[in-house]
Amino acid sequence: MAEKIVYKKPDSLTDKIFSYCWGCGHSTVHKIIAELIDELGMREKTIAVAPVGCAVFAYDFWNFDTTEAAHGRAPVVATAIKRVHPGHLVFSYQGDGDLASIGMAEIIHTANRGENLTIIFINNTNYGMTGGQMAPTTLIGQKTTTSPAGRNIKQNGYPIKMSEMLAQFESVKYVERVKVTNAASVIKAKKAIKKGFLNQLNGTGFSFIEVLSACPANWRMEPLAAKAHIDGVISKYYPVGLIKDIK
Repeated sequence: MAEKIVYKKPDSLTDKIFSYCWGCGHSTVHKIIAELIDELGMREKTIAVAPVGCAVFAYDFWNFDTTEAAHGRAPVVATAIKRVHPGHLVFSYQGDGDLASIGMAEIIHTANRGENLTIIFINNTNYGMTGGQMAPTTLIGQKTTTSPAGRNIKQNGYPIKMSEMLAQFESVKYVERVKVTNAASVIKAKKAIKKGFLNQLNGTGFSFIEVLSACPANWRMEPLAAKAHIDGVISKYYPVGLIKDIK
């Protein structure tokens, strides 16, 4: 009796083993994206843009065209690529230290222009790659290498809610925040990213998907505890769910 294949590695993933820390959400989101590219039949017509940060390693793992951008500049690089190749699926894959800090101007103006792009925003509330410094998304009271006593509102202001802010632009069509802490949430995350991809392929316009992701190494937590931290703490300040959907 022939064996029935239930699941196999997506063709849009290379054979290289993920180098991310144990419990990091990047591996899960990479796999989700690879599965979707296969399902949509777009592997030969997809171009991803990854800037500085943990996301910079994406080109090692995705088996489709991936280019890099200077720190924070992925949205403008993606804009140029999409305008030259309007029939391709073009998306940026960015962390919070990149997109919400040095890249703030780029993401705001790209969103305000209503570029027909998909932006995938990984929020782990710190600068993951460079040692765990405080990011614009770091929670109030959260300890990092540059806020050892915890984020102070008077000194540092409030954590920035990128999804809610970008949703205010008339030109932004779709915004959703998801997480990848268990099987059910991963399924929802995949559905949201798929919608963002389909919006682009259908010419709907700018889509922004924020993914709450664990960073156990810099949070000084075991992987399961880090995922529980997202469910019990982070998602209270950054609630998951649909924020905007303009057909």
